[in-house]
Amino acid sequence: MLIQEKINKAYRAVFILSLAYTITAALSFVFPPKQFEYSTVLYDKNGLLLGASTSVDGQWHFENSKVPEKFEKSILNYEDSRFYFHFGIDPIALARAFVQNKKAGKIVSGGSTLTMQTARILLGNKKRTYLQKFYEIFVATCIEMKYSKKQIISIYASSAPFGGNVIGLEAASWRYYNRPSDSLSWAEYATLAVLPNQPSLVRPGKNKEILLEKRNRLLWKLCTKKIIDLETYKTSILEELPGKPYQLPSLAPHYLEELKKKKQNKGMTIFKSTLDYTIQDNANRITGEWSKNFKLLGIENASILVINTKTKEPLAYVGNTTSSVNMVEALRSSGSLLKPFLYAAMIDNGMLLPKQIVYDVPTRIGNYSPKNNINNYSGAIPADQALTRSLNIPAVRELKKYGITQFLSLLSKYGITTLKRNADYYGLPLILGGGEIKMKEIAGAYADLMNKACGRKTNIPINEGTAWTVCNVLSDGVRPMDLENWLIYSRRKKIAWKTGTSSGNRDAWCIGTTPEYTVAAWVGNSSGIGNKMLTSATTAAPLMFEVFSILPQTTWPSRPEMEFEEIETCEQSGYAASPYCSSVKKSLKPVGIPQTENCPYCNSYTFTPDGKFLASVEDLINEYEGYMPKSENRFVLPPYVEYWFKKQNLHYKSLPPFIEWHRESSENNIHIEFPQENSEIIVPVELDGKKGSVIFEAAVKNSGAILYWDIDGNYLGCTEKEHKMAVSPNPGLHTLTLSDTSGSIKKRQFKVLEE
Repeated sequence: MLIQEKINKAYRAVFILSLAYTITAALSFVFPPKQFEYSTVLYDKNGLLLGASTSVDGQWHFENSKVPEKFEKSILNYEDSRFYFHFGIDPIALARAFVQNKKAGKIVSGGSTLTMQTARILLGNKKRTYLQKFYEIFVATCIEMKYSKKQIISIYASSAPFGGNVIGLEAASWRYYNRPSDSLSWAEYATLAVLPNQPSLVRPGKNKEILLEKRNRLLWKLCTKKIIDLETYKTSILEELPGKPYQLPSLAPHYLEELKKKKQNKGMTIFKSTLDYTIQDNANRITGEWSKNFKLLGIENASILVINTKTKEPLAYVGNTTSSVNMVEALRSSGSLLKPFLYAAMIDNGMLLPKQIVYDVPTRIGNYSPKNNINNYSGAIPADQALTRSLNIPAVRELKKYGITQFLSLLSKYGITTLKRNADYYGLPLILGGGEIKMKEIAGAYADLMNKACGRKTNIPINEGTAWTVCNVLSDGVRPMDLENWLIYSRRKKIAWKTGTSSGNRDAWCIGTTPEYTVAAWVGNSSGIGNKMLTSATTAAPLMFEVFSILPQTTWPSRPEMEFEEIETCEQSGYAASPYCSSVKKSLKPVGIPQTENCPYCNSYTFTPDGKFLASVEDLINEYEGYMPKSENRFVLPPYVEYWFKKQNLHYKSLPPFIEWHRESSENNIHIEFPQENSEIIVPVELDGKKGSVIFEAAVKNSGAILYWDIDGNYLGCTEKEHKMAVSPNPGLHTLTLSDTSGSIKKRQFKVLEE
């Protein structure tokens, strides 16, 4: 019977203990850690602090989980030396506190363990009472059951008050020492360890003597316990106390705000970025210095983005200089930045060779008349020079050939997501800035072009040889005169770069790329107000080049020999050589692309024996009886192109006129069916109120002839087979000129009446 009673008592004891443990364990989930409001913190790739914002309750409170060993030793020796030997309650400490409070007649010591202090913080630091103490003991027991000792120290370190609006070890480290918590000295850890005990009394900058005495006492305790040696103790007590809290850096505020906006980052407070502190700091400094000069011109804003070309990860992100508007993410006109992608696409599709001539003549396509930035025309110019000089007319004409819909599809493969409308919406002005882009996307597109040139894997659908060709052109090409001063920068480092200025001088761009870095610069007014002083050559280009100057040395991809094949090209036209090209050279063409057409400008012509006139055998029968015409291969441009080409190329040799009697007969080779000579016409107005067009028609004797259309010196286009042209001339007198490659010319005057 006695044995049975003992067994029953044992069972009851086990049951009670089990029940108590179960209840306590269950209740531990009723008392989870308080959900603190944390600061949002941005670190660079090496863990350096780039910026932070206070929490919603105005505190500097960094979320952190790892506690440095030195701080752990410091805090435990100051607050709870038996931490690893109790379950949340230290009876010895409680007994000592009870005696001290009894003698004092009031609460002067709490006897709290670190776990109890953690519970007190989680419960909101309520007023000290015996009832509150018992509650804290209960919660401390719950905490011990739920968390490991290391987790409890981490919770305490990240939530303890360190004076003023500074909460947690990490925030305190940056505010008082301007360094992360894992890089402090013993003296600094000791200082931070004593702060949570009475943060309002010993906040750095106030009550210096009290703080110094508490710190040094803790250091001596660490020394007596042989945690630090005597030499460390002596040097540690000589260290200065922190003074006024440091102003936390704000090097990339726009990037931090952008990270906070992203859905996948919801709830995150710590952002470990790919930014580089040194590059970011220098980019801020350079952009700020240039912005001071820009402001004198009425230009308020500037932005810089530096990315790792290979990964496209940001290394520096200056969203703006003086405004909260983030220009890295803003939609802005692209200016001329899309031209290299069109140039690459046309090479890759066999529509163009790198040095093939393109037309730069007065042009009108429907109601659209593009203009160059300079009031001049080249007539014909190698495509690579048209690109580096950023000529608008050749770009528009080439886009018409390539196709707007196809080009929009291509740009999406480069990562441009903002051009969502159809080809009719953008029209041909797309290539000159008629669409809006984001800096981060266009920078990524240029990086992809360079990545392809380096043989790296990308999603862009062009040949490696094509990409290398385009990048090389952008690094070596002739530039407009107002950019010559900045070539000194591009010669220090080989950079593929392109500028762009939008219509109305609202945006100035410059993007440069190397195998290591891609830098995008934008300058303008974020409000969208234009400024005639705003040009890429005088603002964005020097800004971009100076940012490149502070980057580490870069490399350049060697030409991928296996990606090219050798062909013969006409030295004058840049086309694949025809049998009639008198000057031929060896050129490289990317492999795997369609064959381009042979040179259409070199042909065989016959002249009178003295070379003064063009003539056929029939022309010479009467006047030059017994003589055969002189035959010669010549490079000849269409008349409307030749007119402008000769002004820039004095060496160009025009064909002489046909001999008189041939010339008279050749006028009948072209027949203008409409308009009639001196006719008066009305250009209709469409139903939507916009100006319409009229159809001019012509016919030729030679069914294979190409007709070139011109009104008042403005080239309209060419026709083949069916010779019809929609035109929309303004009211007044006009002269229509038609010409073909044989030299035949037909002119007609007409008048457009006011409706």
